[in-house]
Amino acid sequence: MADEASETVEGTIKSVVFHNDENGYTVLHVELPSGFALRQLNEITVVGKAQAVWEGEEISATGSWVTDKVHGRQFKAESIVCVAPRSLVGIERYLASGLIKGVGKVLAKRIVETFGEETLNVLSHQSARLVEVPKLGKAKIEQIRASWHANETLRENMIFGQTYGISIAKMTKIVRKYGPDAIAIVKADPYKLCRDIWGIGFATADRIALSVGIPKDSPLRARASISYTLETEAEDSGHCWTFENDLLLHANELTEIPTEILGEALEKEIAEGRVIAESDSAAKDADATWAERHDATSPRRIYLRSLWWAERETATHVRRIRDSLPGFTPVDAGKAVAWWEQKAGFSLAAQQTNALEKCLCNKFSIITGGPGVGKTTIIRALVDIYGAKKLKVVLAAPTGRAAKRMSESVGAAAQTIHRLLKWNPVTNKFTFNKESPLEGDIFIFDETSMIDIKLANDLLSAIPSTAAVVLVGDTDQLPSVGAGNVLGDLIKSGNIAFTRLDQIFRQDAGGLIVTNAHHVNAGEPLETRSGDTDFYFVRCEDPEQCLRRAIEFMTQRIPRKFGLDPLEDVQVLTPMRRNLLGTESLNFELQKALNPTGAALIRGGTTFRVGDRVMQLRNNYDKDVYNGDVGFIKAVEPTDRSLVVTFDGRPVKYDAGDLDELVLAYATTIHKSQGSEYPAVIVLIHTQHYVMLQRNLLYTAITRGKKLVLLIGVPYAVSRAIDTNVVRERRTTLAERLA
Repeated sequence: MADEASETVEGTIKSVVFHNDENGYTVLHVELPSGFALRQLNEITVVGKAQAVWEGEEISATGSWVTDKVHGRQFKAESIVCVAPRSLVGIERYLASGLIKGVGKVLAKRIVETFGEETLNVLSHQSARLVEVPKLGKAKIEQIRASWHANETLRENMIFGQTYGISIAKMTKIVRKYGPDAIAIVKADPYKLCRDIWGIGFATADRIALSVGIPKDSPLRARASISYTLETEAEDSGHCWTFENDLLLHANELTEIPTEILGEALEKEIAEGRVIAESDSAAKDADATWAERHDATSPRRIYLRSLWWAERETATHVRRIRDSLPGFTPVDAGKAVAWWEQKAGFSLAAQQTNALEKCLCNKFSIITGGPGVGKTTIIRALVDIYGAKKLKVVLAAPTGRAAKRMSESVGAAAQTIHRLLKWNPVTNKFTFNKESPLEGDIFIFDETSMIDIKLANDLLSAIPSTAAVVLVGDTDQLPSVGAGNVLGDLIKSGNIAFTRLDQIFRQDAGGLIVTNAHHVNAGEPLETRSGDTDFYFVRCEDPEQCLRRAIEFMTQRIPRKFGLDPLEDVQVLTPMRRNLLGTESLNFELQKALNPTGAALIRGGTTFRVGDRVMQLRNNYDKDVYNGDVGFIKAVEPTDRSLVVTFDGRPVKYDAGDLDELVLAYATTIHKSQGSEYPAVIVLIHTQHYVMLQRNLLYTAITRGKKLVLLIGVPYAVSRAIDTNVVRERRTTLAERLA
């Protein structure tokens, strides 16, 4: 609480104690002018928000005095205005603060001695005069000029960002994307930010647009709301399309623009090809004309062009691979199965034999089923059989953990799909594509329920027509994070050779993980046993107690009883991000318990420390890290606010503008855990998660555990999840295009 009325103080920044790039929160030590009568103080602490501050700058801060319990008397500023320093001492400190690359205290002193009070004017408008500074070479002059200009631009950008509530981290990304003309580009069309800058949504872009004078009912705003609504449908619900009336209704709720204007905006978006409109019947015809797709007699489906193209092309490539002649001599399925059984020393069950023969007899085939039903055995058999024929087998999976598990269980090298396709940052696309296909005779992909429609198109377009494809996955798990329902739609089409395995083969003595996964999938109650097992349920009604128990089990009881490393081997899973039992709260508390001290960097409300387990939130092709990848922080550099994270031993640097792509990963959502398998998982299932509770969510969580699954929560919440099998249908048309 403020101690006194509002007032204004002025002074020179002696040091920047703390600065948060995300929200601008700043702590400054400020020297007051000599003779300043403010309580005979020479130096004060100022706290407030400022987007870009440097030592040596002069500030004018308006606010009031407060008494902090820890830090004592501080000046809490409601506004902080920074201006270039005017005194020679201030200018010298300003130049030496790190503002200009390559300029330290000694060189700053020489520059100020040369130009005096004109120094800043010379740097801004007469930089050619830097040749007058003694012992200053051409290379250093060019470095100073470039750095000074860059920082002037930075200051303009940060002031612009501060005006519209855009953090330094986001503004850095904007400048990186648009270059020196970033502000002009954004003012001309603020809605570009929604399309181009990850992490900036319609609300921020709309606030800028309305502030710079774009009318509320302008065509630009209306058209932006159409695309944004479609993108939201794809991101939040996994839909590839939405009905026209629903689209206009949602856009109207977002903007309050009349549906007539939105309808006109939609037609312009369609005419320019940004979005695609199809009638129900036209979706079945890949070669339908625009007029046929625009048939007014049936409801129109509206797609983002990228998703429409991905669906259409995926269907084309599936048919191409399925119907092309093989580039190798087909295998005699009966003889091959008999040969492999003799080699393996056991006979396959009838279901497994059928699945293996279908894969051997078809260019494109699918195997699906839950844990322990023998999917890995089929993959191993295919690798052995085709290997004996001297054919090249390629193995891949959507995530690093899934690829590693595939490699270990099959005994052959596997990699992620993204690394298989090899992103080229110069061309901004995958190296392997339709024009430059991959090399291989047999392509086997695991955990394919995770593959969204865009990745499916990228992957299948790169597979040569002469090759065969086998997709392996579990359709009862949660669908892909991205838009589409690829594995389910391929099966639904009825045009792909398909085997569902449901006979359980793998079950450790006394183990219940696989058994309970199948109980959940069948809508049956969980089975528990006393004594040592691999599956436990801990009843816990109070959310705070659930939180404490999860921390206790992860940090003490599981490591002590099972000998597992809590950082490497134990993963906490929960349905949601927010509330007391969400990932944000859990990660905060688990970090305090497991990694409370050490070098740290704060971004927003998150503290990143050396040793923290973190997760990547989006595909970053330039860094070669992808949505869901998990790594460990190995280094923190507070001066330039950067981190180094290792992913499978490979170091990756994150600059200040990239930190919003990382979150702590001691706990993660069940959806984000797809494709991963952990030695032990702690699953929180509580009535706090009521809206999320459904069968495939609990099934996915249980199947993430390899050696141990511990459920903590309310029996009713578990029963609710098992009984709720109303899986929300995704709006897709891949099955129709294949049919």
